[in-house]
Amino acid sequence: MRILLVASAFNSLTQRVHAELRDRRHVVEVHPAGDDDALRGAIAGSAPELVVAPMLRTALPRDVWSALPCLIVHPGPPGDRGPSSLDWAIHEGAVDWGVTVLQADEVMDAGAVWATAACRLPPVGKSDLYRNEVSDAAVGAVLRAVERFASGAFTPRPQSGPDWRVPDHTRPYLRQETRRIDWAGDATDTVLRKLRAADSQPGVLDDLLGAEWYLHGGHREHVLGGRPGELLATRAGAVCRATVDGAVWIPELRRRRHPGGPATFKLPAVTALGDALPALPEVPAPLMPAPEDQVWSDISYREDGPVGLLRFSFPGGAMSTGHCRRLLDAYRFALARPTSVLVLGGGRDFFSNGIHLNVIEAAPDPAAESWANINAIDDLVEAVLTTTDRLVVAALGGNAAAGGVMLALAADEVWCRQGVVLNPHYRLMGLHGSEYWTYTLPRRVGAAEAGRLTAQALPVSSAAALRGRLVDRVLPCAPQDFGREAGRLAGLLAASPTAQGRIAAKKAAREADELVKPLAAYRREELAVMRRQFFTPDAPYHALRAAFVRKRPAPAPAPRR
Repeated sequence: MRILLVASAFNSLTQRVHAELRDRRHVVEVHPAGDDDALRGAIAGSAPELVVAPMLRTALPRDVWSALPCLIVHPGPPGDRGPSSLDWAIHEGAVDWGVTVLQADEVMDAGAVWATAACRLPPVGKSDLYRNEVSDAAVGAVLRAVERFASGAFTPRPQSGPDWRVPDHTRPYLRQETRRIDWAGDATDTVLRKLRAADSQPGVLDDLLGAEWYLHGGHREHVLGGRPGELLATRAGAVCRATVDGAVWIPELRRRRHPGGPATFKLPAVTALGDALPALPEVPAPLMPAPEDQVWSDISYREDGPVGLLRFSFPGGAMSTGHCRRLLDAYRFALARPTSVLVLGGGRDFFSNGIHLNVIEAAPDPAAESWANINAIDDLVEAVLTTTDRLVVAALGGNAAAGGVMLALAADEVWCRQGVVLNPHYRLMGLHGSEYWTYTLPRRVGAAEAGRLTAQALPVSSAAALRGRLVDRVLPCAPQDFGREAGRLAGLLAASPTAQGRIAAKKAAREADELVKPLAAYRREELAVMRRQFFTPDAPYHALRAAFVRKRPAPAPAPRR
């Protein structure tokens, strides 16, 4: 079937719906929402049988939805309406939630229902939920709705009339006045709900050190405390702030934009505050905490018999120079431990999206910071590629892109959760890429497929990645269960009678490959291209990066999907 995806952003859900529909042999085109005339032209040109809108910030025009079936994905259960559904659910502490696929109609979110799917909301941030539990439910509902439409035998159920048993629950946009934290009165649980309901966008507007900032993300602190609202400490770029009954860690901040001023963007909290940050103690978390310890950290290591588990979780999956160096230190620590299998990753959200474009954009010399960042992530990938005394498994509980995919490919096996979306390319940022991808990607999928993946710049579903040998195993489990399941399977791998033979064969293969072409040669060739792209002022990378971090349309002539 010919399907036109209309979305306000080619975000994680739009990418996953796109990939899943293509897996089922539908002909899928993508068109950005917002320009109604351009949308009409796209419909006239492609003549779709169906429009699917995974993510919209604006309503579709009446003449479009009245002439062509348009299915809207609403991130709320039947009867729930309004532009901030998921935000309200997290803000109010909902546990049971759902997604509804409905037909576009005169009243927003009030059209006939084509499909629904239930999901749970564990206590994590909105963006994490959106990419995981909500995404799983949305894709299931979209595929069911598309099947029903294609059959021609299904009649969508109106959200009104005597057969409708769900009360209408329309809620307004969740404004900053409601999101605002009362540091003198809100308990830690309340503060965390407010932070989690706005973690990626729009953030929680707050006064901090004499300026207005949006707070992004929040994690519970179990030991530190102080005067409510007081900054207590720093850790891994985050700041710790006291509540009335404890404290929370806030990883990122964004300066409030002044009217007519330049767009602002998220940065690690310590970086964002800069010289305004008072002298605070850096309170690192133990890399290998005791099992009973409840401590927030973006990198941690633990062991289960012969299996080492090195987990990391950086906001948005972006890895700055500092992130890469700290993760490399942790990786080297893990290599000194007596294990035969090392699991890299295993968290429930992003694995990695490569270099940290926001930190680069904010640097005094973005070209120099780009160079430092790419070399730092290359050092990490090289350490994984040259590990020959144990098996390394990359465990992707969430999405990965660009250098993050190539980091995973450095491992001996790549496992991902069902529903993960991979973007194994750099082209949309105007970059050639490094991370030894010219060695690892063709080695896995072949030269022709490597060329196609990097040139087409399309998202790849977990099922397609498995078919194409980009990954070795897909785990059909809930997001909350992925880390535990990956650890269990790693234990079976370590206990396998073939494990030691595989380690020996891996060492021999690495030595043979090194004789044919040293890893240093791949790195040198990749970085020669990257250096030109970083240090040439009019290279497309700089304008594309600036547009990306400020959430502006890509400048022309931008690569097209």
